[in-house]
Amino acid sequence: MKSPVALTILKIGGNVLADADQLHQTLALFTRLAGPAILVHGGGRRADELLAALGHKAQMVNGRRLTDAPTLEVVTMVYAGLLNKQLVALLQAQGCNALGVSGADGNLLRAHQRPVQDIDYGFAGDIDAVNVPAFQALLGARFAPVCCAITHDGAGQLLNTNADTIAASIATALAPHYAVALWYCFEKPGVLLDINDDQSVIPVLDPARYAELKSQGVIHSGMLPKLDNAFATLQQGVQEVQLGNLASLTRQKATRIIFSID
Repeated sequence: MKSPVALTILKIGGNVLADADQLHQTLALFTRLAGPAILVHGGGRRADELLAALGHKAQMVNGRRLTDAPTLEVVTMVYAGLLNKQLVALLQAQGCNALGVSGADGNLLRAHQRPVQDIDYGFAGDIDAVNVPAFQALLGARFAPVCCAITHDGAGQLLNTNADTIAASIATALAPHYAVALWYCFEKPGVLLDINDDQSVIPVLDPARYAELKSQGVIHSGMLPKLDNAFATLQQGVQEVQLGNLASLTRQKATRIIFSID
């Protein structure tokens, strides 16, 4: 039986996008990856800056953005426009044939607007479908898709979708066809026991330890959806999940997510 092709999905966000030197090095890592690769990016920090400049304060609940109509316009401009095309241009400069896309392009990521329950997230989208043949066609043509955090509902409505969730959804959808490694690259060397101590990286995290640290408030806010997505992907066939910064991922010193510790 033929071994599946290795596919790396790299999600970047936070200070990685804001630091020109760190971003350059991270994109260089992406360009050097063996085999096909997909880049997924957020851009909330830049969106918050633009929202503030327009006199509209960003609102977050449990690490997730509340997306009203003005916020949707701004995040679409920032994610699908400015940042996406900057990343594509930077990758092209490094010899990587990148292709910038949103979920609406090629119907790559179909979503629905999150129903109002305890919290009204506005125009936030939860993914319904990943267009696997389209991703396979892009990868087969040797393009490196650069996916922003904008999806659509198939009826003309754009939606803001958590970039960590997008990375996880693409990873799980492609897992039956590739040997998928999912890397979350951010400013910290991994998941930390002490947010102020970069030496306190948790090398391996399983569900029991995660639940314990979450109940203690050690892991909170934006790290919660990131880790929830990470654990879910392992249950759906993704072979490897790591979280860390450029240095820790390169040296295999990042936090590795597993089912259980023997």
